[in-house]
Amino acid sequence: MQHELRVTLGAMKNVTVTMEDHVADWARMEAARRNTSVSRLVGEMLAEKMRHDDAYERALQDWLHRERSWVSDGRAYPGREVL
Repeated sequence: MQHELRVTLGAMKNVTVTMEDHVADWARMEAARRNTSVSRLVGEMLAEKMRHDDAYERALQDWLHRERSWVSDGRAYPGREVL
């Protein structure tokens, strides 16, 4: 007799993902290595990608909108040997 226990923390959505056979084989092996499901593995990978992209975008926006404390007078920057 099989039993299934499902615990959902927060709202989750089911999606269908299409991938090449060799990618699916890798995902199954990687999920087994991590003792998780392919679904959970893909969800975690996408969440990590989202966090990375969000952090990059925030850092870029911070840099673009920071107060500039330097102003160029038009001269060339000093070379490495001078610095």
